[in-house]
Amino acid sequence: MSDKSPRFSYKGSKLKPLRAFCQVAKLGSVSRAAESLFLTQPAVSQQLQALERELGVELVTRQGRALVLTKAGDMFYDMARPLVEGIDRLDVDFRERLKGLEVGELHVVAGSSTAMYLLPSVVEAFRQSSPDVRFNLHTVTGEQGLEMLRKGRAEVAVGSMLDVPQDLDYARVWNFDMHLIAAKDHPLAAIKQPTLANIAEHGFILPPQRLTSYRLIDRIFQQHHLPLNVTMEVGGWEVIKEYVLRGLGVSLVTGICLTNLDRQRLHCAPMGTWFPPRTYGVIVRKGKFLSPAARVFVDAIKPGLFERMDYYSTGQSGR
Repeated sequence: MSDKSPRFSYKGSKLKPLRAFCQVAKLGSVSRAAESLFLTQPAVSQQLQALERELGVELVTRQGRALVLTKAGDMFYDMARPLVEGIDRLDVDFRERLKGLEVGELHVVAGSSTAMYLLPSVVEAFRQSSPDVRFNLHTVTGEQGLEMLRKGRAEVAVGSMLDVPQDLDYARVWNFDMHLIAAKDHPLAAIKQPTLANIAEHGFILPPQRLTSYRLIDRIFQQHHLPLNVTMEVGGWEVIKEYVLRGLGVSLVTGICLTNLDRQRLHCAPMGTWFPPRTYGVIVRKGKFLSPAARVFVDAIKPGLFERMDYYSTGQSGR
């Protein structure tokens, strides 16, 4: 039986055509790709053509002056980019990994709500199993956390994501329903099952606009063509709950922050009819191997997450 799998024959290298294709896809231009790779334009064009011949499909097409990916090219780019970036960052990632082994240090990023409500038991389990590792938990906003992750200043992020960028992997672990909270004597407390239209008539206390929670609530209101009357922006669920208790407004919060005491003091109504469950999970850079310390931390959350990324996981070697 003949082997019909693609063989990247251009100059006997698989990596060169893949790198050329990824740069063309990223920059939308052969000339810019050639400049970034310190190659001539004909060389990049030849590598791209060789790759298309071997795969038997057109990967890029021209629209005006720009080169854009075909559907097949877009799919292949999602597969090829982590491989190329992984090879290109191999020495950097190795030094980071080696440093982690020598220093025994782990940096994790999370929002304040995640750090307060989800991570205490996880951190406790990690500290018990890895007492010699210096653990650093950075409580930052979502965007700040992703920036630290991308720049290698943190290895793991824990939190909620609405849209997952292509350069990151997100494993969902927890689900929480959204709830309306109001003071016990608030008019909404007299409605057994308030609708979105009912609560739209009242002033809201919400987290700052830059945070995922605000954007999720705003998106749902827009989808139902209802106004979102935000009278106060406050950082932190605990502060929001206190202000709602004092009758300064109502709020929509994730079930993650509601304790038994909160349910006794506040009127809490589930809003799952209008809001999907809020997911929280673990975020890592796509194609980046987890250090031993990160592997232990992630396993404390849920064993087996991202095992394909870990040199130390059991199973076949992938050779």
